[in-house]
Amino acid sequence: MKIRPEYPRPQFQRDSWINLNGPWSYEFDFGESGTEHGRQRFKSTGFDETILVPFCPESELSGVGYKDFIPAMWYHRTLDIPAAWAGQDVLLQFGGVDYECEAYINGQSVGLHYGGTVSFSFDLTRYVEAGQSFDLVVRVQDHCKNPSFQPRGKQSGEFASRGCHYTRTTGIWQTVWLEAVAPAGLSNVQIIPDLDNSCFVVTPTFRTEKQGLTFQVSLDDANAKKRIAAQNGSPVILELDNPTPWSPERPHLYPILCEVLDGETVLDTVQTYAGLRKVHIEGDRVYLNNKPFYQRLVLDQGFYPDGIWTAPSDEALRADIELSKAAGFNGARLHQKVFEERFHYWADVLGYITWGETSSWGCDVSDAVSSGYMLQEWREIVLRDRNHPSIITWTPFNETWENTTPAQHSRSHRNAYEIAHALDPTRPVNDTSGFRHVVTDLWTVHTYEQDPAKLFEKLSRDPEGNVWKVIEDEPDYTGQPYLVSEFGGIKWWPRDQIVHDIRDSWGYGESPKSLEEFYARLEGLVDAMLAIPHISGYCYTQLTDVEQEQNGIYYYDRTEKFDMARIRAIFSKEPS
Repeated sequence: MKIRPEYPRPQFQRDSWINLNGPWSYEFDFGESGTEHGRQRFKSTGFDETILVPFCPESELSGVGYKDFIPAMWYHRTLDIPAAWAGQDVLLQFGGVDYECEAYINGQSVGLHYGGTVSFSFDLTRYVEAGQSFDLVVRVQDHCKNPSFQPRGKQSGEFASRGCHYTRTTGIWQTVWLEAVAPAGLSNVQIIPDLDNSCFVVTPTFRTEKQGLTFQVSLDDANAKKRIAAQNGSPVILELDNPTPWSPERPHLYPILCEVLDGETVLDTVQTYAGLRKVHIEGDRVYLNNKPFYQRLVLDQGFYPDGIWTAPSDEALRADIELSKAAGFNGARLHQKVFEERFHYWADVLGYITWGETSSWGCDVSDAVSSGYMLQEWREIVLRDRNHPSIITWTPFNETWENTTPAQHSRSHRNAYEIAHALDPTRPVNDTSGFRHVVTDLWTVHTYEQDPAKLFEKLSRDPEGNVWKVIEDEPDYTGQPYLVSEFGGIKWWPRDQIVHDIRDSWGYGESPKSLEEFYARLEGLVDAMLAIPHISGYCYTQLTDVEQEQNGIYYYDRTEKFDMARIRAIFSKEPS
């Protein structure tokens, strides 16, 4: 049985890799004393219980389904290093582990990583030998209980799910794999699309530098090929004849081959791709490919009934995008979760606009320690995902209520904003979705007003020309694009067809008394949004129900909840 067999990183793909998904042994460590007991030195017999990686122990797909708090746990499996990998560096790659992760080879620590949502790797080269087998033990810690300094997103800080907080994810929750790479191979490649000058700017970073090596980039579509001396930070400009822009209507992608050569001998080969597109701001409008672009987004939280944070299959990732497009949306705000790289790949392929966010809830931005944890991970997120053309906005925070230390609150926002712009100057940064803004390229607000007339009145400019702000002590609005990045959230499910465990069913506002009343309210809210001239886009809450939250366009199991022709007709409307 193959478990999530696809290569997990389509924008930086090598042929020489081994998928480690499948059965691992594990042990819970409720006393967080496993290191004292020597669990890191476990041999090939492993632990007593079995879990199916990459699914978290809270999920049914893992074969465990344990729902209470798991402060720490241990994993074990054996690694067989191919003899053909002699002379290569060996990397142990993790798509995501929540939250703290340390790996051991035959009892020796080989790396420690903090951050529950982003990919990382450990270099095993000094600890393994080609043609031999080794014991891999992984220790994880996850302090999700309230209060916590650890970012956790929508994972519940209490035992049970409630309101808009759901089942937790602990430990390994994305693909784990081994990869062989030349010592002087590529570490990463940044690809900046330059639509106005019809080119890509490709900037490599190498694992080590060695004189005499060259870096070669081949652009298949245009038969372009450039080679320069292999030096960190030296850009290559790939000019395009008859360029084809990437857009939601025509998501054209250019396949790109990156190689490191010693003379004519190829040391490292990485396959990637890029989309030629531009996003920028003029006045109070967002432009895509130099044209104003109205964003009709849906809130997507990326939870699954059987996998929690982990999609059951690659097809399920693609299907979520197709469901959203079928409902009339042209993109999504990816909410309180860092989505796996293959989701972004499908968004690139299908022409689906997204906003990249973090799991910032649980992080008190007014506390320097808590903020520091989040900002460390934020840097890794931007570095990992900045080449995806489908991402058009960075959003480090969501609804930063905390303001117990205003100076630190301001500092956290500014640091997150400046990190994003330093690593990626090509996209706007929304410092926090909804409120409390400090420095931002987009002005976003959240409102769940359920009466269309009252919504129109609230969001329209007042007699003095001022726009509505969620919190009055925010800085002055200075004319940025104004977007309603959460609205709607109408609670609805058929009273005679409860197909999920409702528990403490939750949504926004009073539930409509009939299906026709639902459609009328939904269309009224969307029409009110479209009728306000200064609004540049919206995000409707939400794509699917999630556990007890019953305000999705689809049920939690992705089955249809409404007449999708009517839903599409509403969300496909453009402002007049």
